[in-house]
Amino acid sequence: MTTRRDVSTPRDHAAGGGAVAAFLAEAQVLRRPEASGGRGRLVFALDATLSRQPTWDVACDLQAAMFDAVGRGGLAVQLVYYRGAGEARASRWVDDSAALKRMMSGLACRGGRTQIGRVLDHAIEAGRAAPLAALVFIGDAMEENPDRLADAAGRLALRGTRAFLFQEGADPTAARTFREIARLTGGLHLPFDEGAAAGLADLLGAVAAFAGGGRAALEARGTPAARRLLADLRP
Repeated sequence: MTTRRDVSTPRDHAAGGGAVAAFLAEAQVLRRPEASGGRGRLVFALDATLSRQPTWDVACDLQAAMFDAVGRGGLAVQLVYYRGAGEARASRWVDDSAALKRMMSGLACRGGRTQIGRVLDHAIEAGRAAPLAALVFIGDAMEENPDRLADAAGRLALRGTRAFLFQEGADPTAARTFREIARLTGGLHLPFDEGAAAGLADLLGAVAAFAGGGRAALEARGTPAARRLLADLRP
């Protein structure tokens, strides 16, 4: 990948009352971005472990829909992926689909365990640097502590970032955790199926439109996926 860097290992929060106190203290000083302040930046995260190889090319093609939804320069996207033995990387921020596809096409899936916690923590840090409207994640498994991921999702929600999780396959453990992350952040848990590529392209495009211009952009887009997001996304 061009211009990539390691994604930091997640920090474990203090146990018991200390963790609760830390969370409440952070909530006191944070506020959600204003309606126009948290848009225009999106993290596109991928499980690049070996089980994802058959649909990797589909994901490469679908990301173009995100840029098509908002026009060139209307959306800044950072690619994040994990694979292998603890490898997790983040790209530079890009504003066109060709650059992102070049990064993705240079990757190969490798065996390893999931690192969704590192993805969530990276998104939290990205939101501290500047408002982050959305996290899009595509994966098929979850092999981590679900409570740890829920805690990270709550912190992501404090930053005003919604998580949209596209699940390949029907693993019930992944489904439960992905649904909870989506619920906590006000996002959505959606299926990822190679046979439904056209519908997925529309959904990704609608997510990108929301990241680039909020609810007004979804209303203007007017596609079935945009109407679905408008109906499902809580204020």
